Amino acid sequence: MAGLDKSGHFNTSPIMDFLKLATDRYSVREFSNRPVEDEKLEIILKAAQVAPTAVNYQPQKLYVVKSPEAMERLVSIRPLFGAPMAIIVCYDDTISWKSPLNAGHDGGEVDAAIVTTHMMLQAWELGIGSCWIGAFPPAAVASAFGLPANEHPVAILPLGYPTDNCRPSDRHLKYRNLEDIIRII
Repeated sequence: MAGLDKSGHFNTSPIMDFLKLATDRYSVREFSNRPVEDEKLEIILKAAQVAPTAVNYQPQKLYVVKSPEAMERLVSIRPLFGAPMAIIVCYDDTISWKSPLNAGHDGGEVDAAIVTTHMMLQAWELGIGSCWIGAFPPAAVASAFGLPANEHPVAILPLGYPTDNCRPSDRHLKYRNLEDIIRII
């Protein structure tokens, strides 16, 4: 693909800055114990606030897990690679958009995914790693943190600084060919 260097990263130019950020970001699975600064956390949360959502209903509900006790509770449900903090990303089904054309479709899960992606990319730009955790028992998380029945956990986003020897997985720069995923009609 044009614009890639020999290591598979995009060459930098003003037009390629976003693609470089998106390509370079990887799922961090080895965090240092260095805490995330409050100022940086605030920027990450601002990225969640401005993320696009269906009809701009903004159904996201974010639980910032920082205290050692709360992190212990969360890690007892799902290991988080030693991250010093995490965000439980939920959506509120009393606010989320419901499709009038697709019976039973609730846009909240998609909105939560968009919000999570915005936070991951913003974190990486600030030098903070993350790893989208989707494999966890939502009911156990909801119970452990006393979430109301209308708030549904979609993702857990551990946040922190990667260790010095942290590297992306071998699959990080493996992509399907554009011809395999795109159809122009």
